[in-house]
Amino acid sequence: MDGFSDLAFFALLVKQGSLAAAAQQLGVTPPAVSKRLAAIERRLGVRLLQRTTRRIGLTPEGETYLVDGTRVLEELEALERTVAGSRAAPKGRLRVSASFGFGRKHIAPALSKFARKFPDVEVQLELTDRPVNLIEQGLDLEVHVGEPPDARLTARLLARNRRVLCASPAYLKRAGEPLSPRELARHACLFIRESDETFGTWHFRQGTRKETVKVRGPLAANDGESVLAWGLDGHGVLMRSLWEAAPMLRSGRLRPVLADWELPAADIHLIYPPRAQLSAKTRALVDFLLERFEPHRGEARDDDGGW
Repeated sequence: MDGFSDLAFFALLVKQGSLAAAAQQLGVTPPAVSKRLAAIERRLGVRLLQRTTRRIGLTPEGETYLVDGTRVLEELEALERTVAGSRAAPKGRLRVSASFGFGRKHIAPALSKFARKFPDVEVQLELTDRPVNLIEQGLDLEVHVGEPPDARLTARLLARNRRVLCASPAYLKRAGEPLSPRELARHACLFIRESDETFGTWHFRQGTRKETVKVRGPLAANDGESVLAWGLDGHGVLMRSLWEAAPMLRSGRLRPVLADWELPAADIHLIYPPRAQLSAKTRALVDFLLERFEPHRGEARDDDGGW
């Protein structure tokens, strides 16, 4: 086996997530996959994967081999396209990760239209409330809310967004309106367990001032829609992304709280591994999403930001 075919084999193995799944994809037996992997590791003189009965994980050497090797394969693919005088058509399996709320409301409908435009691409959308590791999980693209998680990954701004603190008029009439972040300690607060923040801890900024508040309340969840419903029902103060809360703020069903304080960044990015040339299928989806969300990349407004 030559180095290029070994790279392609290893990339497929990591994407499939197990020896058995890779064997099924290749149409061979799991022992044959294990034997080929062992031969590659023997040739390179390093261990590329940590293997258990249920899953595989990349060693540091394996991550380097995968990331840099994928770039080499894509440069070869780009070279062959140039020589052939044509671009490869988008096709194959594409694994995409997004948060539950934004994924359901905005990404799933976008993928429906993408699938009609690119019928040869098989898209798998994975919704999660947990941190994502693109390399280890074999993902092609993550739609990420908040600051990009890793400077080594490529991040493209998909949409401007910010977080807002709000509550129902009924709750504010009953409990009063907090005038500073510290006053939230005596309020019922509704919060969501998110991957990028400490549970029950809210951070505020006003110019050079920063405040961190530990909040408590009667209800918490890992699902934004549930927390939003509790807020509308008058159970307390909640923090949500503007893309989700904007319609309720416009209608008056929710009112802004501490509007002169800034909350942690919530812009939405497309995250993918650093590559000199994206595969045709990933490039097609990135371009499609960037075009679809272009109206939301303007300067954030003081009202609803365009959501």
